[in-house]
Amino acid sequence: MNTIEFNVPKEVLFIVHTLKSAGFEAYLVGGCVRDLMRGVKPRDWDITTNARPEDTQSLFPHTFYENDFGTVGIVNETATDPTLQTIEVTTYRLEASYSNNRHPDHVSFSKNLNDDLKRRDFTINTLAYDAVSREIIDLFGGVEDLNNSIIQTVGNAGERFGEDALRMMRAVRLAAELDFSISEHTKTAIADNAHALKTISIERIRDEFERIIMSSSPQRGIQTLSDLGIMMHFIPELEHGKGIEQRGVHIYDVWEHLLRSVQHAADKGFSRETRLAALFHDIGKPKSRRFDEKNNVYTFFGHEVIGARQTKAILERLKFSRETIQTVCKLVRWHMFFSDTETISLSAVRRMIVNVGKEHIWALMDLRVCDRIGTGRPKEEPYRLRRYHAMIEEALRDPISVSMLKINGNTLIEELGIKPSPRIGHILHALLEDVLDDPKRNTKEYLLERTQSLLKLSDAELEQLGISGKNKKDENDADEISKIHKKHRV
Repeated sequence: MNTIEFNVPKEVLFIVHTLKSAGFEAYLVGGCVRDLMRGVKPRDWDITTNARPEDTQSLFPHTFYENDFGTVGIVNETATDPTLQTIEVTTYRLEASYSNNRHPDHVSFSKNLNDDLKRRDFTINTLAYDAVSREIIDLFGGVEDLNNSIIQTVGNAGERFGEDALRMMRAVRLAAELDFSISEHTKTAIADNAHALKTISIERIRDEFERIIMSSSPQRGIQTLSDLGIMMHFIPELEHGKGIEQRGVHIYDVWEHLLRSVQHAADKGFSRETRLAALFHDIGKPKSRRFDEKNNVYTFFGHEVIGARQTKAILERLKFSRETIQTVCKLVRWHMFFSDTETISLSAVRRMIVNVGKEHIWALMDLRVCDRIGTGRPKEEPYRLRRYHAMIEEALRDPISVSMLKINGNTLIEELGIKPSPRIGHILHALLEDVLDDPKRNTKEYLLERTQSLLKLSDAELEQLGISGKNKKDENDADEISKIHKKHRV
């Protein structure tokens, strides 16, 4: 046994002390111990004990027990940390055969910690910690594998994957999240048993896939899924990009390009939707590829349209939310828009913002960067990128106009009884000039009072003030655009 002191939250220690004071054993176990050993804050806290579920519930005021696996949820309503609001306490248990590769056919409770640890998936998840004596219980070499950054199963790998086929996905996910390697015998067992994933619900597969995408090493994770024969069982379309040469600006085939694109999205900390779009943005290329003999190049006309359809089918199959599907498909559909700053007009940018939505336009720009990096180029072209950003910012800004005023023509007609005529337009532009000089004047009270004085002017005088207001607006518009251009150095 090894002795080591960890900073365990008082809420967790309270549960451990309460169980021990009642004469039971209690250990922190699994992922939280693994994370403590790595110096990482645990995502959640799990405790294992020889207390039966009813014994655990009798010791704590707020609990729930809604499963057949001996796991009691202990609720702490005063905890501000989400990881401490519900802590799971599970009775030592033994599991019988797994005829469906998902759940044990029978669960029986045990008084022996060894029985509980040996049923777990990987050695690094078998570590138990006595928070009172500060002892690490390591019965299956988990500390050594943790130190060597190795993912391997407890005991026979084929048996562990036969118990729960999702463990194969979990092995790849842990390797991607922790930057670990999978042991050779574990990889062999995954390749031999990958077909068993068909017995697993697509939602569970999606959750593991999503965590791989959100890890620091999605490229490595996805490549491993493919190498071990897992990918073909839930996203076979991705593998169609292997060996699809592109030429031109691309030095990689479609498969490699997509993996490098999603890796750049992870390196930059981009959103889940951007990462998914980076992985799928060129998935339509294998179906759209044609060879142009005259120019000795491949063409991929319409691949973004085909790709958006394929992406929709994939994400629906994986049962992602409707909102996620819509966002990712929009990014894939329009990822080809930013190609040449010399031909893109400001009006085209405005239409693109309408197509993808204001809330997603910057994600489209992030995708454009991932796409470029994925070609093998060392970085995004600085000027072109700055130019794109300037055009988007210019298109997004609200243009200076009389619509900014707290009153409009209808207000003048209804509240002041002014008859419809060109004078109304002159008045509004004159009021706009006042507001541009002092934005605090943009109140209904001030503008109506100011209008009363303007009504005393002749048509010619009022027209002149209106023209002055329009000129002021144009000057301010030009000044704002100039500031945007200076900001982006374009």
